[in-house]
Amino acid sequence: MTFETEIMLRHDARVFTETIDHPVDAAAWSDHDVEVVLMQILRAVDRRLNPGGPPDRPIALRGITWIVHAGPAGHVLALEIHSASAVAGPFDLPVEQLDGMVSRVVRAASAPQVVH
Repeated sequence: MTFETEIMLRHDARVFTETIDHPVDAAAWSDHDVEVVLMQILRAVDRRLNPGGPPDRPIALRGITWIVHAGPAGHVLALEIHSASAVAGPFDLPVEQLDGMVSRVVRAASAPQVVH
């Protein structure tokens, strides 16, 4: 599936639009698909924050907030980090299901690492 992502950078009045492709339709997403999509959105934000930077910089799913908003054409996922925000979609997936998957993915990525 292909979806649009609108990116807004702090202290910049412009709105940037990126087109993102993911091989699986939203209706069939697993938590893994949501993790990949979140990373794609954050990479799109990073491209705007750091033009010309390395395309494979490490990304962590910590420190983000999100909301899933219901809309007539599908639901959108809005992410916010300290330096930017992004709105992606629409996705043909129930609001509760998408929000639940994002919650699980972010919680799993934020879990403390135990070293013995």
